[in-house]
Amino acid sequence: MGERSADNKGYYRALTLKMVVVIIVVSLAPMLVITGTIRYYFQVSYQDKVLEHLRVLVRKHVRTIDTFLSEKLSDIQVLANSFTFEQLCDEPFLAERLRVLQTGYGRSFVDLGVVNDEGRQIAYAGPFRLQEADYSQTKWFREAIAGDDYISDVFAGLRGLPHFIVAVRGEHQGRRWILRATVDFEAFNSLVEGIRIGSTGFAFILNRKGEFQTRPHSEIDLSAEPYRTFLAAGPRPDDQVEVVHTAGGSDFVYVTAWLKKGGWLLAFQQAEQDAFSALYAARRFTVLVFFAGVLGIVAMAVLLSSRMVRHIEKADAEKALLNERMIEAGKLASVGELAAGIAHEINNPVAVMVEEAGWMEDLLEESSFQTYPYLEEFKHSLSQIKTQGSRCKQITHKLLSFARKTDPRPKKVQLNDLIREVAGLCQQRARYGSVRIILSLASDLPPVNASPSEIQQVVMNLVNNSLDAIEDRGGHVEISTSVSGDHVVITVSDNGPGIPEANLPRIFDPFFTTKPVGKGTGLGLSICYGIVTKMGGKIDVNSSVGVGTSFTIQVPIGKTTERVEAAATPPA
Repeated sequence: MGERSADNKGYYRALTLKMVVVIIVVSLAPMLVITGTIRYYFQVSYQDKVLEHLRVLVRKHVRTIDTFLSEKLSDIQVLANSFTFEQLCDEPFLAERLRVLQTGYGRSFVDLGVVNDEGRQIAYAGPFRLQEADYSQTKWFREAIAGDDYISDVFAGLRGLPHFIVAVRGEHQGRRWILRATVDFEAFNSLVEGIRIGSTGFAFILNRKGEFQTRPHSEIDLSAEPYRTFLAAGPRPDDQVEVVHTAGGSDFVYVTAWLKKGGWLLAFQQAEQDAFSALYAARRFTVLVFFAGVLGIVAMAVLLSSRMVRHIEKADAEKALLNERMIEAGKLASVGELAAGIAHEINNPVAVMVEEAGWMEDLLEESSFQTYPYLEEFKHSLSQIKTQGSRCKQITHKLLSFARKTDPRPKKVQLNDLIREVAGLCQQRARYGSVRIILSLASDLPPVNASPSEIQQVVMNLVNNSLDAIEDRGGHVEISTSVSGDHVVITVSDNGPGIPEANLPRIFDPFFTTKPVGKGTGLGLSICYGIVTKMGGKIDVNSSVGVGTSFTIQVPIGKTTERVEAAATPPA
């Protein structure tokens, strides 16, 4: 028995584990698919949004810087076209023009100078001592004298400070000359330094040789990738902005665009963690929510599986008990058949005994026995044999009558007669238990249409239940009949211990019993309920603990009771 119990516990534990695994897998599979899909599309969408924002930002600043350079070049162009070569070579006049430019356009212009075709500065206005400066060997002069206008790269030059030159070319008496202006580096650098996003995003400008044209926010190795690729690729269309996202390794986002007609490269650089910080925060929150969901699913899986397995275990236990009670019911049926057979067999010898006792009485009436001294004792004994034999014959007759009346077809019957017959069968058991069976039967009881055997079975079950409840305590069982409207009412009541209120809703359930194991099958009241309901009647119970129990049966009068093939099942 212990091994069987251990096997059952192992089986239910394994069943619980399987159910937990199945619930978790079935719940997590769609959750993983949905979460992964949403996460992927959200990541792609968010990254595209961030990169597009950077692309628009860089394009905007490219236009701003190009506009700044164009404006400075246009200012010098207007100055060269508005005044003559002689006027511009007059240094006081040139100084006045510089003051006007600085007043109208801020301190962007540092100085002005006129350079002849030999590279010598013939007029100068500004804070430095650059009169008669020789630019003939400089790169910017050679490129400026060859074109109409020119913007140089940033270089230190003669003054030793970073700056770049904006120049326009003119002609005087068949000889070329240049009007040049120095643009303040700090004013130009501020345009690029203002491109800051997050804590790591900054921008800078490179020329085609990979030389810085503005100050970078931090040290940058231009010989490493991807800057070598950017510079080697060369200029693209003016409005094209290239975005490179290097995840893994350097983990940076690069945005580049060419400006100054492909002469300079504006580069923006930002750490990936900084650029997509909101995305990573959303990822972390999603992971927390996901694991919280997983924990919730696991907890619910364990809880639901445990409850379901407990219900299964309870159902299995009830099924096993049901099987045992079915076996007991089969045994009782076999015992009933056996008892009927024994009663039949006993009836024959009892009849012989009674007949022989009558013959012996006849012999004692002869004259030869009249003088026998113990004649009266013999007569008294023979009288007792006949009386008790007749009693045995009556008992076996009632037992056979109850066992054999199995015809379920309704017919007109007198309930009082059936009840007296049942009371006679139960009288002997009641006497042994010190219980009195009291009959309070109405004298004017009308006949009803019912199956006699089924009515007896119902009354017998109720009386036996009362006797079982009273046991050796002593008491009484009262069976009464009366008429109520169009029903005959049978009441079986006792003064036993009563039924607890919690059990009253279940007493008509099949196999429900409060009797010890082996003393009840739990089928009696269920069968009674089915029989009474099938006849179109009603059975009720009223019980109080410590006072007693009373069952009331109502059987219809006057019309033929139709059999209900699907007999009503007891209420849950």
